[in-house]
Amino acid sequence: MNALLEPAEMAEADALAIAGGTSGTTLMDRAGTAVADVVARRPFPTRIAILCGPGNNGGDGFVAARVLTQRGFKVRVALLGRRDALLGDAAAAARRWSGPVESAEDITFEAVDLIVDALYGAGLGRDLEGPPRALVERMAASGRPIVAVDLPSGLDGLTGRVRGAAAQAVETVTFFRRKPGHLLFPGRALCGKVRVADIGIPNGVLDQIAPKCALNDPGAWGGSFPVPAQGGHKYRRGHALAVSGGAWTAGAARLAARGALRAGAGLVTVACPPDALSVHTASYAALMARPASVPEEVAAILEDLRFTAIVLGPGLEAGEGTRRMLDACAGPARSLVVDAGALTSFSGAPEALASALAGAKAAVVTPHEGEFSRLFGGESAVMDAPSKLARARAAARRLGAVVVLKGPDTVVAAPDGHATIAENAPAYLATAGAGDVLAGICCGLMAQGMPAFEAASAAVWLHGEAAREAGPGLIADDLPEALPRIYARLFADLAGS
Repeated sequence: MNALLEPAEMAEADALAIAGGTSGTTLMDRAGTAVADVVARRPFPTRIAILCGPGNNGGDGFVAARVLTQRGFKVRVALLGRRDALLGDAAAAARRWSGPVESAEDITFEAVDLIVDALYGAGLGRDLEGPPRALVERMAASGRPIVAVDLPSGLDGLTGRVRGAAAQAVETVTFFRRKPGHLLFPGRALCGKVRVADIGIPNGVLDQIAPKCALNDPGAWGGSFPVPAQGGHKYRRGHALAVSGGAWTAGAARLAARGALRAGAGLVTVACPPDALSVHTASYAALMARPASVPEEVAAILEDLRFTAIVLGPGLEAGEGTRRMLDACAGPARSLVVDAGALTSFSGAPEALASALAGAKAAVVTPHEGEFSRLFGGESAVMDAPSKLARARAAARRLGAVVVLKGPDTVVAAPDGHATIAENAPAYLATAGAGDVLAGICCGLMAQGMPAFEAASAAVWLHGEAAREAGPGLIADDLPEALPRIYARLFADLAGS
């Protein structure tokens, strides 16, 4: 149920449903009725203007108008374009509307309580300009609540970007599955509350479409989540290593290490310069600490093959020394999480980072937008990709590693194109040190053997849930401490599924 369909995939789902015996007219009737149901639940929508576009989205609008009129609402229909230019199912829906049809270019909104935006849906492939753009801008400026059909008109269903203009909706009704544009900003903000209507497309069509993008929730990774076994012991739950800088920057590595512990790693050791040993050992009794100031000393620690995952970068100074530290950590028996200073050490040199990561069993990199731009600034194939989702996918292919492109709509992408988009991060998660905890959670999951893409996706979801649990005013230290309550609920859900 958590699949996200690109517009082309949604068109394929429609086609497969029709090939399976459900007519396009039936799908449109169900879609329009779903829109009418949402409108009817809005407070006091007695006078409704429905703006219909020249395609199937407009056909949905005509159906909604007919259903709402039958239910006693006062409905005005305005069409963008000529009625005799409508084709197929949209033309059939227009013929079943017995009321007047106004020109969408001439309609005014002073005498309406609510607007239904049925102009353009997720398949819009161009920027709005001319009369369509002017109409959307007038609708946006009207001050009236807007219910959007599929997506607010002008919003790109694949990228979440505004194509010329788009109006803020209070609710959006989409069909069968959400689209990436519903979750990627600014699209997420413009959609308002998104409702997914079942219009009778069978779930089995997803097997034929095989979408590669999903909402980031336990449905995307729960099957590989490491649930402790009754007969297990700490080494079966993995040994994680957090590489720390000196005492002045030890807090970042300490947050990462605490994240790895709370994520379930059986043991967590911090490798740090001698001046930071007392800082780490005094802060968290469950953490072990060993002195290591240079790559050779870290490599000596890693001769113990029980270390299964490493988090590198939080609190480390960017530069050649950190590059060499990454080389020392990469090994075929260990997974890597690379963040912060370790990423900045490779600014403008993604090929060198890819080469370093190739030596690891698996690798995850966790840049925020600034680190991402510094790393890939000279790579137009990555930076000029049309959306955050596309940029993350291009970066993952370039590095041969899983990329976590952070933000309010964090995207996790694998080199094979599979991706998840998160929607559970509250605004107050934007606080110093939160990213260090995220890197540690990911490391703790990989230490337990969770595959890199699933571990990164799970870490992002857990991170968001921990922030919601901690609540407004949280600081990064609160996030690991909130995880036990999240885990209790998650394990109960996984056991029942």
